[in-house]
Amino acid sequence: MDESFPDWLVPMAATLTQQRFTADGWLFERKLDGIRLLAFKRGPEVRLLSRNALPQHLPAVAAAVAALPPAELILDGELTWHRAAQGYHVFDVLWHDGRVTDRPLDDRRALLQRLPLQPPLHRVESLADDQPWERACRDGWEGVIAKRRDAPYEHRRSPHWLKMKCELQHDFVIGGFTDPQGSRVGLGALLVGYFDASDFVFAGKVGTGFDSAMLRSLRTRLDAIEIATSPFTRAVGLPRVRAHWVRPELVVRLAFIEWTAHDKLRHSRLLEIDVNRPPGEVSRTP
Repeated sequence: MDESFPDWLVPMAATLTQQRFTADGWLFERKLDGIRLLAFKRGPEVRLLSRNALPQHLPAVAAAVAALPPAELILDGELTWHRAAQGYHVFDVLWHDGRVTDRPLDDRRALLQRLPLQPPLHRVESLADDQPWERACRDGWEGVIAKRRDAPYEHRRSPHWLKMKCELQHDFVIGGFTDPQGSRVGLGALLVGYFDASDFVFAGKVGTGFDSAMLRSLRTRLDAIEIATSPFTRAVGLPRVRAHWVRPELVVRLAFIEWTAHDKLRHSRLLEIDVNRPPGEVSRTP
């Protein structure tokens, strides 16, 4: 029995990752900064719905989708604006005269490639760069999406789609650290901050970007400058247990996605230790 055309399909969502890789079996696309949009075409009728299934009134987009050959079609993409002009950037096909979400991504992209898209419809092409995340940051994009070529379309946040967002880089001063947990050695996370006039402000934790040898070496160095009380003079969210404090004299460089609404680092990772910079010069602004 043929499956009936659906009123709604939950869009697949990408999982944020701090990994940076290229590999056989994966493709990369530009991460667009717009509104997720699913287009449902059944005969002459077209419905445009946001990721939350809210109807969107976009006559030019609807007309362009209605003109496509398949009688029944569901497209997934991102709606953007440029100088007041709308663009619907299509990156997947979920239905093509029948459900195709169980097919590999490469098969679905082949279907998309054959569709005669006309503006304001645009096809999202894969990137050929060796390090596409660096191109994204260089060109001012939000980031890139890595997708497994052999993966079906899943109606959930999936590890088969990974979003690599452009990172900020900044120097911070170590003010403490936490004990390791489980099989981890050396330390759990660094507690870092910056100076604002006479205050030493807690900015958050960083627990990635280390290997085991670095963790052990850094723990030895931090033990040598350990002090009894916290050096942070403005601190919200400091750990209450298994924390150690050090003199704020070691500068490190971190990468992170953004500052949170509570002025803490989001998804930070260590890039470099022993940054040649006086600790007192490290502020929140570059």
